[in-house]
Amino acid sequence: MLPEDENEKPTGPQYGSLIEYPKEAPTPGGNPESLILEHESNVVDQKLAATSTEPGIYLLRDRAGKVLYVGKAKSLRTRVRAYFREGGDGRYQVRFLMKRVRDFDTIVTASEKEALILENNLIKQYKPRYNIRLKDDKSYLSAKITNHAWPRITVTRKIVKDGGHYFGPFGSADGLRETIDVIRKVFPLRTCTDAVFRNRSRPCLEYQIKRCLGPCCLPVDREEYGRHLHAAQMLLEGKNLELLREMRDLMKNHASRLEFEQAARIRDRVRAIEKTVERQTVLHHWGIDEDVFGIYREGGYIEAIVLIVRGGKLTSTQGWSFQDLEFPVHEILSDLLTQYYSGARNIPDEVILPVELEDAAVRSELLSERRGKKCEVFQPQRGEKLRLLEMAMDNARLSFASRRDNEKTREKMLEDLRVKLGLRNSPKRMECYDISNLQGSMVVGSQVTFDEGEPQKNLYRRYRIRSFEGQDDFASMYEVLKRRLERAVRENEYPDLWVIDGGKGQLNVALEVLREFKLLDQIDCVSLAKQHVLNDRREKEVTKSEERVFVPRRKDPIVLPKNSTALFLLVRIRDEAHRFAITYNRELRRRARLRSVLDDIEGVGPVRRRALLRHFGSLKRIREATADEIVAVKGLNRELAAEIRRHLDEMTALLDVEESADPADQLAFPLDSSAIPADNPAARVNETTARD
Repeated sequence: MLPEDENEKPTGPQYGSLIEYPKEAPTPGGNPESLILEHESNVVDQKLAATSTEPGIYLLRDRAGKVLYVGKAKSLRTRVRAYFREGGDGRYQVRFLMKRVRDFDTIVTASEKEALILENNLIKQYKPRYNIRLKDDKSYLSAKITNHAWPRITVTRKIVKDGGHYFGPFGSADGLRETIDVIRKVFPLRTCTDAVFRNRSRPCLEYQIKRCLGPCCLPVDREEYGRHLHAAQMLLEGKNLELLREMRDLMKNHASRLEFEQAARIRDRVRAIEKTVERQTVLHHWGIDEDVFGIYREGGYIEAIVLIVRGGKLTSTQGWSFQDLEFPVHEILSDLLTQYYSGARNIPDEVILPVELEDAAVRSELLSERRGKKCEVFQPQRGEKLRLLEMAMDNARLSFASRRDNEKTREKMLEDLRVKLGLRNSPKRMECYDISNLQGSMVVGSQVTFDEGEPQKNLYRRYRIRSFEGQDDFASMYEVLKRRLERAVRENEYPDLWVIDGGKGQLNVALEVLREFKLLDQIDCVSLAKQHVLNDRREKEVTKSEERVFVPRRKDPIVLPKNSTALFLLVRIRDEAHRFAITYNRELRRRARLRSVLDDIEGVGPVRRRALLRHFGSLKRIREATADEIVAVKGLNRELAAEIRRHLDEMTALLDVEESADPADQLAFPLDSSAIPADNPAARVNETTARD
């Protein structure tokens, strides 16, 4: 029997094992984890003792060697020791960071200026978790003057080293596009792409309406073209007043020489530019360029904004939002400035800051070198510049309040949707799916993703149906959803809510897919049925049904109030999915028309196709041409012309409907199958790899 008290030793003889196992020796110094920590601490202490006192860069790493933070210091040893010393830096975020830091590296530089440059490069290279990164830069537009014998001005989001001259990024996309529009109306610069420019044989419509000098085909004075380009560049740089002064002087010179037509043209250009300048806020009249930074914070939530002043006028603003940052304002502003001025950006005469930075003199020197003229970085104490700084701080505060209000509104909208549809979770990440096709061909599916009630276009996906041919909405939806979940399993990232465009049948398909993947209890799913006409379409007033929402385990649909925020969100995501699907279907049809109609003809390759299009100007004119007219194209003989004419005759029915019908109507009302030949090349479009 076992003793009643486990601590009491049993009486009687004891029989041990026949094999004597050696007892495990106690580990000196504790468990293996403590030994590793002790070893790492010794290594760090040795490194700290050998760290230089020169300026440079330090990189804090975790146990796997991943860089967690990149910083610069005037004295590396003093700065790095503050991180590892007990109570050296009491900020919560630093304490949390140091729990993960197990090692560090340092890079000594010749000066603080070199450290500043190197810090920015290393942040871009390693993308550390605890450094500020201006991730929003990619969403801002820039203007670009291309590196070409006859340059043109374009709008871009990507800045690459291709020899082009970049301006921006601009905080307001509408403002930049308006400026580009004024430039194209006022200055006769080319707008066509390089490929079109190389292949043109006659001037285009832009030349006819006097918006281009026609350098593609006509002899153009390079000096005159350069003057127009220089004037457009001044407008992009915000030197509006200087540009207007030069143009007025030129207008007076033409008038004094009795060249009234040229003077009138310049007068019209001046007036067009003045209309744009009038809408800009005048801050002061001494005409200098300034970047004024404002910061507002509540705890770890920070809003930063910059007022971009060019020639004494407020031209645009740009802002950023940061979360969970407990570093002091001067460190946040230091990182922000480093990255803000790292790219192709116009450097002003003055950079006005809300706090004083230790390295302000170094930054002034660095920016002055890049600009080629003096640039001063400072914190104003009084006068007009202090009032300008206060304006930036007020804008940052208002932007912060607006953002927080928007977040609260979105949270309320999502909660309203959860309550009214009886969802298990708040649908923070929603995905909507739609299917589009044309006569059972070119069947495509679309997936759009909304996060916190806002579209995330980088998460949009489009699908080309692969598993079958023909029109079957249910089978198409099944394939799209199955492929979506296969990717979700691989990436271990799932949505909160599926919104299916359709009725109860489409909803049941989605539920079946969720059931197969055993995600029925994890992902909510609803379907949204479109409005349909209730009365006779021929009546004067058309009566439509309400939007209906079908949910699982409920026979009748839910009809949400017409003006409710929940219905607004569902309709918005459904319409976006419908738009995205139609866009993809339209793109495939365009490819089919341009590729299949000519390229499927035996004997017609890229060279002859270009010759046909260059000779006739469009596919429609090729279809209207006779065989004798086609023969006139260089490189074609009579037999090939007859083959082209025969092939186009076979395609006439499909092409007529394609060109005359609205794209949306083509999807809603499929073509009669008798109108399409059995060997229709458009139906044999090569499968393109869908993004999934």
